[in-house]
Amino acid sequence: QVQLVESGGGQVQTGASLRLSCAASGRTFSTYIMGWFRQAPGKEREFVAGISRSGGDTDYTDSVKGRFTISRDNAKNTVYLEMNSLKTEDTAVYYCAASGSLYSIGRASNFYGYWGQGAQVTVSS
Repeated sequence: QVQLVESGGGQVQTGASLRLSCAASGRTFSTYIMGWFRQAPGKEREFVAGISRSGGDTDYTDSVKGRFTISRDNAKNTVYLEMNSLKTEDTAVYYCAASGSLYSIGRASNFYGYWGQGAQVTVSS
């Protein structure tokens, strides 16, 4: 029973950086595993990054590893995705997601029960 709202998207050139934010409602934010997904035109939604409840464990898809960083601030009920060295292939709608799982970070979309509305990220050459 959380509501998620993304912000921070926009249009940038290759090599630039952006930070996405996802604000969550409720005081139980720290009990959720959080993730970021993205969906490019004509493609399936794919896992980008995930973070454990305390922030002590993270997971990234290979294409963003070393460039993107997921973090969370439980006192602010917010999860972040710092994106560096952006490429045109990073262009997509980015979604924040929350899972009530008792286990480790999942990569499948059905692992997450709550979703934000999405934020557009466009990277131009």
